[in-house]
Amino acid sequence: MPLFADETKRAPAFFVGHGNPMNAIQQNEFSKSLKDVGENISKPKAILVISAHWTTSYNAVNIHDSDELMYDMYGFPNALYEVKYPAPNADFLVPDLQKIVPYLQVENRNLDHGVWSVLVHLFAQTDIPVMQLAINSRLSMQEHFEMSRKIRALRENGVMIIGSGNITHNLREMSSQKDAPIAPWAKEFDDFVKNAILKRDFSSLIDFENRQRHARLAHPTTEHYIPLLYIAGASYEDDESNFIYEGIENGSISMRNWLLT
Repeated sequence: MPLFADETKRAPAFFVGHGNPMNAIQQNEFSKSLKDVGENISKPKAILVISAHWTTSYNAVNIHDSDELMYDMYGFPNALYEVKYPAPNADFLVPDLQKIVPYLQVENRNLDHGVWSVLVHLFAQTDIPVMQLAINSRLSMQEHFEMSRKIRALRENGVMIIGSGNITHNLREMSSQKDAPIAPWAKEFDDFVKNAILKRDFSSLIDFENRQRHARLAHPTTEHYIPLLYIAGASYEDDESNFIYEGIENGSISMRNWLLT
């Protein structure tokens, strides 16, 4: 599938604040919003996911066993470890990605919960080929954004790009109560991101650690933030931009989702 092979409707880009892994098996407003998105967009030819739960020190994509998943979370009910999502491989993307991502390695790695916990609701039929792009921990925020500017060309050939993380993610500050009062710092940081997106002020998103006073509190580590940069970088000026789900759960976990079509 050449990168610019034919005229195809541009596929969406979608940042998902995936939150609690239990969302994979729960029917709630969040999971319903994902289902609604899947029912109201054109079916993509393939999906490329940047998940907070795959970090490497180099550039990599995965080939997965379609009958197996990675249950990379602990202490949850048995039902969560019984979820199946036998998606086909999107290995046909490798040649194009190798042209635009330097020194790209291909690894055998099953889909992690940052991927399947979202896709079980978004595309329940499991018939769309899926591939993950790892988060290279050696890249700066600017370099992540620049890489996403390169891979956004895949959207023009029907490949949906999904970033799966959270706009705020500090588990030590998280309340055990889903409807706990919202921490002021979490709302302030979420508002900062929302306003930057609305203004297409992507420089603020890239330099968030210096632009927002609660950045370190919102993200003691950055793996849940970086997927947002891949969606910002994958955007086009003529995209329709919508927050299809908003809210802060457990006092401090932003569940904001951002769809570009």
